[in-house]
Amino acid sequence: MQLNGRTVLVTGGARGIGLELTRQFVAEGAHVVAVGRDRASLARLQFTAPGQVSCWALDLSDPKATDAFIRDLPGRHPTLSVVVNNAGVQTLTDFMGEDPAAFRPALQEEIALNFEAVVAVSTGLLPHLRRQPSAMIVNVTSGLALAPKTSSPVYCATKSAVRTFTKALRYQCEDGAPSVRVMEAVMALVDTDMTAGRGTGKISPAQAAGEVIAAIKRGRDEVYVDRAKLLPILMRVAPGLGERLMRRG
Repeated sequence: MQLNGRTVLVTGGARGIGLELTRQFVAEGAHVVAVGRDRASLARLQFTAPGQVSCWALDLSDPKATDAFIRDLPGRHPTLSVVVNNAGVQTLTDFMGEDPAAFRPALQEEIALNFEAVVAVSTGLLPHLRRQPSAMIVNVTSGLALAPKTSSPVYCATKSAVRTFTKALRYQCEDGAPSVRVMEAVMALVDTDMTAGRGTGKISPAQAAGEVIAAIKRGRDEVYVDRAKLLPILMRVAPGLGERLMRRG
């Protein structure tokens, strides 16, 4: 897949991995529609890449706002042909130490953003993508979709759900819309605001984005970023060890 001249949607496109995806898509000659909640980050991005990036302030955890965005996007960007569902949030939760009810609003938002928005955007834009000569949907998951960690059970569950949804949607597109490829990008631990103060051996957002874009250009169905490449092998040959390693995140 050649990216030059394409229009690409990147959710969470003004911060972290999404910001690097936006920058690297632009470097490939694409026009990027960057979606996010942080208006200041969007404004900075718009200033640094005028004419190459269209910024759209949107809370994807709001179903009504997301539906309106899906309806409006093809009309405003009729050449849209690549969709990258990257936006996500992770809530650390200790159900043993605190009242579980106190977490409920944050967890509902986490599910809405990490999973429900991915389904809505992917399926809502699919009729438009099917009309393009070639198109791709890229859903960003995590190694935690294969083996969860203790401190973020709902985050792990949403990434596992996106992983399964992505594979099933790929099957449907292979049968009914072969011009639309569906790819899963399985992330390793990346140095972003979300992972601040947690974990070691992090890779840069630039490296993570670069591996994803290389896989898009090759037309891959999935890409395991950096050390995440080892996880499927480990989970096949020694699943107990893999789960112990991932448990503490």
